[in-house]
Amino acid sequence: MKPANPAVSPWGDLSAVALSGLCLLHCLALPLVASLLPVLGAWSEAEWVHAVFVLFALPLSVAALARAHRRRALPAWMWAMAALGLALLSAGALGWPSAHWETPITVTGSLLLVAVHVCNLRRGHAH
Repeated sequence: MKPANPAVSPWGDLSAVALSGLCLLHCLALPLVASLLPVLGAWSEAEWVHAVFVLFALPLSVAALARAHRRRALPAWMWAMAALGLALLSAGALGWPSAHWETPITVTGSLLLVAVHVCNLRRGHAH
């Protein structure tokens, strides 16, 4: 087995995957738990929580992918998938197009970002 390249640092992708996982947990599990614990209900509906997730996700994802791109050019489909994921995440955080679509749009954006960062991790280890 070939040792991992020490120049390849997966911190950005791993952080982005963890953040997307937290976002998914917030979107899917927290409302269920909030129905049992009213204190969490207020937190799960707070708009500032959505803004915080996006404010961390945007620069973290872009930094991780840009760093990987400097080492080895990322294919256009990865950039497109990341841009779509970030756009959907942002749209969901803003409640666009409606509050009814907020969760499905945010979850889709998070899953796209997770997929891009996992692909990027695999590319880094395969290189």
